[in-house]
Order: sequence, then structure tokens, then C-alpha cells
Amino acid sequence: MTSTPAEAAVRTKVSIPLRFADGFSVTAEAVTFRGLADGGEHVAMVFGELAVGEIPLVRLHSECLTGDVFGSARCDCGQQLREAVERVSVAGGVLLYLRQEGRGIGLYNKLDAYALQDEGLDTYAANAALGLPEDGRDYTVAAQMLGVLGIGTIDLLSNNPDKARQLSGLGVAVRRRVPTGVFATESNMRYLRAKIDRTGHTIALTGLAS
Repeated sequence: MTSTPAEAAVRTKVSIPLRFADGFSVTAEAVTFRGLADGGEHVAMVFGELAVGEIPLVRLHSECLTGDVFGSARCDCGQQLREAVERVSVAGGVLLYLRQEGRGIGLYNKLDAYALQDEGLDTYAANAALGLPEDGRDYTVAAQMLGVLGIGTIDLLSNNPDKARQLSGLGVAVRRRVPTGVFATESNMRYLRAKIDRTGHTIALTGLAS
């Protein structure tokens, strides 16, 4: 991608104390925006002061109702969100919570894709069988949000090379990509292997049960 993001601006800033089921707690500043390219209600969770000249750790987390809220074991989204909040809060940086359910296809379509996965298709093939993109996410809004926050260079907390490619094309310099943890279970192993095989995610499954 090479397009330049349109102008956006801060809408609201508010402090929110966060507490997770395992007892971990931290306070974040939630930032909302106006003028985002897709009109979505995306939120930046800012941890610590963003000092001029320092390169923050940034996580782009796509919304996953089933994993983030209900703890679904079919994916690793909830575990990645929990990990990201702690790591970004320790390092100082930003978690962008992007309303891109099901890699951009929406909740109902994602559940339809789950039904096809139960018949043997992997997560990407199931999307394609529904006539939908394997991964429909566009990170223009993420680049806009970072720009509004005055962030031009980041360390990206992600196993997904496409996030770094898109951000670089949108004018955000990615100094390095920092891998997330591996949260493999019997229920999500096929999902994780598909991410490795189909889109080159850097997830180390060597030695784990298949």
C-alpha cells in the first residue's frame, strides 16, 4: 500500500483502570478519534508517557469478540490481548484496538467460517469459500491513529509480517517486529498452523503437539 492516510484528530481522551481475570491490572489512557478513513470506532490504549524521541512498542490488535470477551479456545486472540497489554504497559507504548472482527469479515461471517472449519477447511479457505477475502484487514486507520498521536517510528509487537508491510507503505517506520508469545492448545493448533503456512506468521510451534 502506498496511499497517504487522510487527516484525523483526537475526539476524546479518558483514563481507564484495566483488570484481567488473572488479577493483572494497569491504567491506560483510552483515545478515540474523528476522521478515520473507514468511520469505525477504533480505540488507542496508551500506556505511559510517549516521550519525544523514544520509539514505543505498538500492538495492532484486531477485535475478536469470541476470544477477547468469551475466552474462545479456537484462537489465541484473548491470550494475545492479555499479553500485549502487559508488555506494552511495561515498555511504554500503545495498543490499537481495531474493530476488524474475523480479519475484517465481521462476526456473523466469522461464525459461518467456523462452521466450514468444522467440516475440514482451514481458517483462510473457509473465508474464501464464503466469497470473502482470506484477510480483509486494511491498516490505514492504524497509521492515522499513530500519526495523530505523533508516532512515526515503532517497534511492532506482532507475528504477522503483513502488518509491518502495510504500515511501512503507509508511512509508519517499523524499526523491528517483536514476536508475541505462543498460545497453542489442542483447539487452536490447526488455526495457528494455517497462519504460519498461509501468511508467514512467525509462530514457533516446533516441539508442540500437533
